[in-house]
Amino acid sequence: MTTEITPAVFADRVTIRYGQKTAVDDVTLSIAPGSVYALLGRNGAGKSSLVRALLGQQRPDAGTIRLLGEDAWRRRDTLMERVGIVPEDSDAPPDMRVSSIAKFWASVYSRWSASMFDERLRRFGIAPDTRFGELSKGQKKQVALALALATSPEVLVLDDPTLGLDVVARKSLFEEVISELADRGITIFITTHDLPGVEAIADRVGVLKAGRLVLDEELETLKARFRRVRFAARPVALANGNLATAAVRAWGSGTEVVVTNFDDLAMERFGASDVAEVAPMSLEEIFIAVAGEEA
Repeated sequence: MTTEITPAVFADRVTIRYGQKTAVDDVTLSIAPGSVYALLGRNGAGKSSLVRALLGQQRPDAGTIRLLGEDAWRRRDTLMERVGIVPEDSDAPPDMRVSSIAKFWASVYSRWSASMFDERLRRFGIAPDTRFGELSKGQKKQVALALALATSPEVLVLDDPTLGLDVVARKSLFEEVISELADRGITIFITTHDLPGVEAIADRVGVLKAGRLVLDEELETLKARFRRVRFAARPVALANGNLATAAVRAWGSGTEVVVTNFDDLAMERFGASDVAEVAPMSLEEIFIAVAGEEA
């Protein structure tokens, strides 16, 4: 008899509206415990609204969200003890010292680990007596991450954590997340515009477009079925090859196509003379094809 595993995060037909505007439109997703889920979308796609609902800060107009098996809205007080959050803007009183922020955190979270926090500060090279206002943007994010992880969370929510960081700070933050994932197997839910960075750690990817979840699948499966195909001539009779496309554009005297259901058999139907190039695509390229402007 198989035991059913409860998703760490489960959204069931969630809709969020602001007056006449629908920010999140009938979204359903499920995130397995111990996995890394990257939610992508252009500005205004609905990511922040969905994150607020996931954290119980906002009640959906329709649908439900279950976090660690419990209703995120009704059980927020107890659930937040088990969830670490690194917000888009890490903020604290500018004159407050990092050690004082940690002391406050320790009074709120019963699972607080001072040794874990101190060790991470040492790795980041941040002195505990530094005032928060004296930290760089990258250091503020590092303090926020250290605070979140020192609460021993079962779920870690990273809301665009690398926004505004330089390449060194971004690399450091992602390496810290990878290390923590390997050590403790916590579930990570991340929204980000740093697609190359998240591509190295994500297990599953979702793409929001105008509030709708237009893509939700394992990253490796996604990358296996997307290809950039260049044909020597145009127009190309794509339907005859049973190819589904996300984008089609002119390429010199030929045609460049983003194929979303690539397989060798379908390509063989065109013949080698028709196909000039077949190339795999990065997550960033796939995102642009799926969520960018209409072709």
